[in-house]
Amino acid sequence: MIPPARVLPRPLRCAVLGILNVTPDSFSDGGRYRGLGDAVEHGRRMAAEGADLVDVGGESTRPGAARVEAAEEVRRVLPVIRELAGAGVAVSIDTTRARVAEAAIEAGAVVVNDVSGGLADPDMAKVVAAAGAPWILMHWRGHSRDMRQLATYADVVAEVARELTDRVAEAVAAGVPYESLVIDPGLGFAKTGAHNWALLAHLDRLIAVGPPVLVGASRKSFLGTVLADSGGAPRPVDDREDATMATTVIAALAGAWGVRVHEVRRNLDAARAVVATRDAR
Repeated sequence: MIPPARVLPRPLRCAVLGILNVTPDSFSDGGRYRGLGDAVEHGRRMAAEGADLVDVGGESTRPGAARVEAAEEVRRVLPVIRELAGAGVAVSIDTTRARVAEAAIEAGAVVVNDVSGGLADPDMAKVVAAAGAPWILMHWRGHSRDMRQLATYADVVAEVARELTDRVAEAVAAGVPYESLVIDPGLGFAKTGAHNWALLAHLDRLIAVGPPVLVGASRKSFLGTVLADSGGAPRPVDDREDATMATTVIAALAGAWGVRVHEVRRNLDAARAVVATRDAR
C-alpha cells in the first residue's frame, strides 16, 4: 500500500484510481458501499489489488442527479477516509465543495478530485493551495441536473482543451502550484457519446495542454451504447468492464497519467501490458 502523503502518485505505468462511491444513487454502484464496514473493506481491497488512489465520493454526479447538503456529504465520506487513511491507504476525495475537501484532507485524504474544475466553489483553490494537495481539475459546464443541455460544441476537442487550459491558469493564479495539477476531459459530463469518443481518439491534444491527464470512462453509458444488442438495448452497467479495459489501454497508449475505474485489478493488468509492450520496443 502507498503511505499517506500529499503527493501525486507517479508510477512507471498508467496510474489506477479505484472508485469508492458511498452514495445511494451513483449510476454503477450506488448503495453498494453505504455502510462503513462495506466501504472500508472495498477500499482496502482495491488498495491491496494495486490501486494508486482510492477515490471516495459522497455525492452522485450521474446525469440528472440531485445535489445533497454539504453536511450529508461530509457525514458520508469522513468516517471512510479516516479508516482507510489510518490503514495506510492513499485516498482522494471526489467533491466539488471546499468545505468537504478541507474536512477530507484533515481526515487523511491526499488528493482532491474536483469534477467542477474549481468552478462550483470559489473557495476550493484556497483550500487546495493551503493544504498543498494535488488537484484534479475536470472539464465541467454545469451540475448534473443541467449537463445534458450543455453538451454543445463546434469542436469538442479544441473547446475542452481550451477550457481546461483556462482552469489550469486560474488555479495557478490562485496559488496552486502547476506541478500539483491534473486535468480530466470529463467524459460523460456535458458530452454525448460522439464527444466522448472524439476526446479518447485525440487524447494527445489534451496531453499537450501540459498537466498530467486522468481519464474516467469506467462503465459509462457511451460504452453501453456501443455494446448495444441487436435490438438497440444498451449493455447493462455491470457488463461493460471489457470495454472499460479497452479505454484504459487507449489512455495508457496515449500517455495519460491515470484512469479512474470501478474494477482495479483488470485495469491495472491492462496498464501493465501496455508498459510491457513499450519496453519490448
